[in-house]
Amino acid sequence: MKDLKHLIYFENLLQNANNELIRQAQAEGRLCVGYTCENVPEPLLNLPGVFSARLRAPNTGSTEIGTYYLTNFLCEYSRSLLERAVEGGYNFLDAMITPDGCTMMNRCVENMELLNAVAPGKEKFFYEYMEIPMKSDDNGLNLYVLQCRNHILTPLHERYGIDVSDAAIRQAVADHNRICSLIRAIGEYRKGPRPAITGYEFHVLTLATYVAPKDLLIEKLEETLAELRTREPMEESEIRARVLVVGSEVDDTDFIKLVEDAGAYVCADRFCYGSLPGRDPIVLNDDEDALTQICRIYMQRCQCPRMMDTPTMNGRRAYVDALAAEYGADGVIYQQMKFCDPWAYERMLGSHILHEEYGRPVLSVDRPYTIGSSGQMRTRVQAFVESIEIKKIRGGAD
Repeated sequence: MKDLKHLIYFENLLQNANNELIRQAQAEGRLCVGYTCENVPEPLLNLPGVFSARLRAPNTGSTEIGTYYLTNFLCEYSRSLLERAVEGGYNFLDAMITPDGCTMMNRCVENMELLNAVAPGKEKFFYEYMEIPMKSDDNGLNLYVLQCRNHILTPLHERYGIDVSDAAIRQAVADHNRICSLIRAIGEYRKGPRPAITGYEFHVLTLATYVAPKDLLIEKLEETLAELRTREPMEESEIRARVLVVGSEVDDTDFIKLVEDAGAYVCADRFCYGSLPGRDPIVLNDDEDALTQICRIYMQRCQCPRMMDTPTMNGRRAYVDALAAEYGADGVIYQQMKFCDPWAYERMLGSHILHEEYGRPVLSVDRPYTIGSSGQMRTRVQAFVESIEIKKIRGGAD
């Protein structure tokens, strides 16, 4: 296929946490709030005058400092973030908000604060820590609303004078939905036997919407969507197997590229930093305040393994199965970052259930934060692709 016109532009945005669009927005007087987890409702960080940047540590090398403070038993994502913070890589932030998605992330951000590693000297800079519900019920919703009000809206208003009214929140949701609609429309081109966009390209585009001011991406995303309408799609013979990638945080585009280079087309993305359900639009009504509705939607659609009520746990596997059917996946790659405890348990149970109860071919792997040129991972994906091909041949013979 012909290269996407803006692909290099989007790739370059991902090379540095303090990318050019962040610098542009701050030059215009807007504030940047960093966050670390999908359990923080994005629209609340994108009110008038403020925008969000989900933290990454691109081009991570050594994590000696992060490991010194966090030990080597914590996931490489948390260690890499702390390493980058100590290096001064997040000094562009005006605030830092993190939920207790896991204790590792809390320890990472707590160490940033104790070391005064982020934005030293910024008088109004603040850290906030949120408690997130573990069950999707009325008590959980009440907790979620309280936490968002106390740890996002109130400090933004009191420290920086940000408008946190219901009207401002609704406008932020409308802006959020615009970017979601674009990403989901682009993602539709992954369906069918001849997709018009690779999984790698789609991941690059989606990732950019998490780490840069969303409004500054719209023009190029709209042009990309228009480009896909006339782009010559892939040949069916080019795709050996279609896979759905599921699991923990993936902000390393090289991982998706490795999977596809090994013969597996990534047709859908159910992982942290992905589009499913992270780029589902938020539909509000006029009968209830926007904050409560946003919290309910985030709580009910959450696919994070920290949600431990039985219906939600069962729903996570049913959701993956439904996505595999919708996107025509031949198999599922269930991945988890090394030492990520919540996803380690979820991967073990989820991969077993998807295979035994739903009949899905599953490759279950753990991986480093940055994959590099891992020959072992490439070999495992290649073997998985070959097993799917063999199954297709045997099925055709039957």
